[in-house]
Amino acid sequence: MVNTTGVSQMRPKDPDSANPPKKVALLTAGGLAPCLSSAVGALITEYAVKHPSTEIICYINGYKGLLLGDSIFVTPGIRATASALHLHGGSPIGNSRVKLTNVKDCVKRGLVKEGEDPQRVAADQLIKDGVEVLHTIGGDDTNTAAADLAAFLAREGYNLTVIGLPKTIDNDVYPITQSLGAWTAAEEGAKFFENVGAEATANPRMMIVHEVMGRDCGWLTAATAAKYRERLAERSLLPMIGLTRGRLDVHAVYIPELSIDLEAEALRLKAILDENDNVNIFISEGAGVKDIVAKMEAEGKKVERDAFGHVKLDSINPGKYFADTISAMIGAEKVLVQKSGYFARAAPANKADLRLIQQTAELAVQQACIRGSGVCAMDEDQGHVMRCIEFPRIKGGKPFDTSVEWFQTMLTEIGQPIPEAFPVGRAH
Repeated sequence: MVNTTGVSQMRPKDPDSANPPKKVALLTAGGLAPCLSSAVGALITEYAVKHPSTEIICYINGYKGLLLGDSIFVTPGIRATASALHLHGGSPIGNSRVKLTNVKDCVKRGLVKEGEDPQRVAADQLIKDGVEVLHTIGGDDTNTAAADLAAFLAREGYNLTVIGLPKTIDNDVYPITQSLGAWTAAEEGAKFFENVGAEATANPRMMIVHEVMGRDCGWLTAATAAKYRERLAERSLLPMIGLTRGRLDVHAVYIPELSIDLEAEALRLKAILDENDNVNIFISEGAGVKDIVAKMEAEGKKVERDAFGHVKLDSINPGKYFADTISAMIGAEKVLVQKSGYFARAAPANKADLRLIQQTAELAVQQACIRGSGVCAMDEDQGHVMRCIEFPRIKGGKPFDTSVEWFQTMLTEIGQPIPEAFPVGRAH
């Protein structure tokens, strides 16, 4: 079972010599996750309660707002009602995907002028705004970009403290045990499939593919499947008229970390289809991407990439690729591919994430008072204790540990042979 019990309580207390910053700034960046709104609300409330004299501004649309000097001043009225943000998904202050070191992209988007250095522009804006502490809520790209910016400012003689909060539904950042929003995304994906799964009754010999976000890490796909099965176990069924666990269950889980023997899987899934008149497959959007990309490039086709060099997954559509391939091999009459990503990532945080967000925000404000830079999260290399993790240790691309008991148990229960895992850090 996926652990959503919370975090270690071992974290530093407010020191008596704490020196609250005079002014802090918040920004959210990257894709959405079910934690952004709550994280903003938790930080504002924590400052309002503990250090009401600290001024707060929020840069609009992440690093775009920082480059353009577009920000909101957090008024007393906002501070008093910031808890309302826990009821909402998305980011109230907006997101964008901006890489400060990608000068060409920043110029093309009109964020800086030709000949300007985006890091210099951002640094000048922070200095102009008098920001002492910058709270960044994002993934590894967001937080390492902030660390680079702080280093740039230090070389200029300006002392900026950067404190990151880890946001990614993929849960794929070293050495962070649990990223904010990932638990919620798994639960929302499970809810999504409860309705989609009922489509099995719309057509005989149905094959339903649930494509879940996860470029290089299969944690979210695995956790979503596990949460769906947990919820299914609590539902009343009526086997006498075909409402069976076998028909509604998850029948296959395909993730980037594990190899897929298509021929063997086709034989197994055909038997399931013959028995249940339906097959449900959960697949990570990044499963098999390297093979598909290699095939496209060998055929001379262009593979689209974003500003960070990531393959644009919508352009290659792994879910459809596997659906078309497997359905033909098992004799499915109808195939339905559904993606839960936008439904799941824009949801409000659930109770487990709210607890984690609150504890993370408390630590972030404590660190602001002692000017301690880093990313506030559970450190898996230090007993999963909540602490401020040093920026040089923050790195994306952490694979899902397929050896965890709950995942191995799930594969065994659904009858899927445990396939060979790729070397750690490699996405197939």
